[in-house]
Amino acid sequence: MAQIGSFTRGENGIYTGEIRTLTLRVKASIRPVERDHDKAPDHRVNAGGVEFGAGWTKAARETGAEYLSLKLDDPSFPAPIYATLTQGDDGEYKLICSR
Repeated sequence: MAQIGSFTRGENGIYTGEIRTLTLRVKASIRPVERDHDKAPDHRVNAGGVEFGAGWTKAARETGAEYLSLKLDDPSFPAPIYATLTQGDDGEYKLICSR
């Protein structure tokens, strides 16, 4: 598992930061959204005005700590990327790829 991004969370619940892979380096935001049904995402991932991912709030089984489970997809990717956004010890949120 590799860290592919880092974010900070604002008081408004919006995460802002950067996503970095071998082929992608973009400033991105992860924004909470209104859900219209049970399986709808809790968050949308945007970069440069383009939506390219969605996120669902989850809780760790052992600790109960909340994290975001993200699915990122872009035409330049051979397949979608699955990642988790978790809070690090320093308060920064780390985006970890979990292919």
